[in-house]
Amino acid sequence: MTRSRLAPGAGIVTVPGDRPVLRTADGHFLRIDTGRVGGADLVDRLTAGEGTQEDSVSAPESVSASASAELDRLVAAFEEAGHAVTGPRRPPLTGRTVHLLGDPVLTRPLARFAAAEGAEVHPATADSLAGLAGRRDTAVVWCLDSPVPEGLWADADRLPARRTAWLRCHREGAHAWIEPLACAPGDVTSAHVRLRRLAATAAHRELAAYWTGHRTPDTGPHPTEASAALIAALLTADLIAWAGDGRHRGAALPARRRLRRIDLRDLTVTEHPVLPVPDVAPLPAPAPGAKA
Repeated sequence: MTRSRLAPGAGIVTVPGDRPVLRTADGHFLRIDTGRVGGADLVDRLTAGEGTQEDSVSAPESVSASASAELDRLVAAFEEAGHAVTGPRRPPLTGRTVHLLGDPVLTRPLARFAAAEGAEVHPATADSLAGLAGRRDTAVVWCLDSPVPEGLWADADRLPARRTAWLRCHREGAHAWIEPLACAPGDVTSAHVRLRRLAATAAHRELAAYWTGHRTPDTGPHPTEASAALIAALLTADLIAWAGDGRHRGAALPARRRLRRIDLRDLTVTEHPVLPVPDVAPLPAPAPGAKA
């Protein structure tokens, strides 16, 4: 039979004079009702052969047939609750394809991190975006070491409507911005983020002028190896949340409603909730003869 073992992060704590306790991957302690199964037998079953290549294990000789059946049921309960697993670990981005474009200072570490988590990573260009639209299990990530030129991300904003994931980051002065991941119709796009940021500041005219290029030449600071790694790690975390599709306690939704700002000077990360901007119906045409 295929061996069951404790899930990554989970462990069994043996309290002297008491029943064993499960410490979950989230750090919660749960008392285990082992019934007629000895605590040592449960531990042996879920940890036997750790670090070996064995594929199966028999019940300890000291366990009776009825206790062995009860042990099987107990292990099955661990598996159903997600505290025990079978087979090798499957990287979270296995089966997902990530297309990267933008500045190498950010895309290089992101490519390494995404590939290490199981993703198939490919370079992309702005001209290739149309061919990626509609591809499920595919994400497009665009990283800029500069403000976003007007209209640059307009085509990419259409990807989520066709179920292709869209994730992006850019730098404005000493701040890098990671915008929410969008993977379904109605998710937050870069256009929504711009509208929300303009609405949130009294300097909306100045910010709009900054975005359209009415500014002095850029003086940095550019991402360092450390800050680029931090940005790439946060982007990878959003991709993992997308791949999980909300199965892990709704983890995917915050990634789709969260704008993050990284201060490149001290690597401080702040988060801001952001929602899509609803479409506004056009104003009705004036009635014939009506005064303006």
